[in-house]
Amino acid sequence: MSRVFREPVDLQQVNALSRGSLIDHLGIVFTAAGDDWIQATMPVDERTRQPYGLLHGGASVVLAETLGSSAGNLCVDPASQVCVGLEINANHLRAAREGVVTGTARALHVGRSTQVWEIRIENEAGKPVCISRLTLAVVPTA
Repeated sequence: MSRVFREPVDLQQVNALSRGSLIDHLGIVFTAAGDDWIQATMPVDERTRQPYGLLHGGASVVLAETLGSSAGNLCVDPASQVCVGLEINANHLRAAREGVVTGTARALHVGRSTQVWEIRIENEAGKPVCISRLTLAVVPTA
């Protein structure tokens, strides 16, 4: 896919938007971006593990939704449009107990009224932990 973001991604600005939110609380940090993808990391620690010591599936979904929604909103004019989640699914493929997971959202479809993003979450060895697909609605801000 060619360039989908309206302008080059300013990671400092994207991270600043997350301060004081669930994203910040879970330790999610945007780390890299290209023309049609964005990447973030999330620690596997007491904030993101379930009681059995594994990465909580819900935390993986928060990372996926964060990446896809943030990416979607980088494609629209914030003065007139916002992207909101319509549907998300997640396939949890491998357990993670510690370290950091990295998620990468890639555009599958960027239309006028909907967007579809695929989010791949990997462990530090590059093995898939979760694959998610997020559908966004593009709606007017006013």
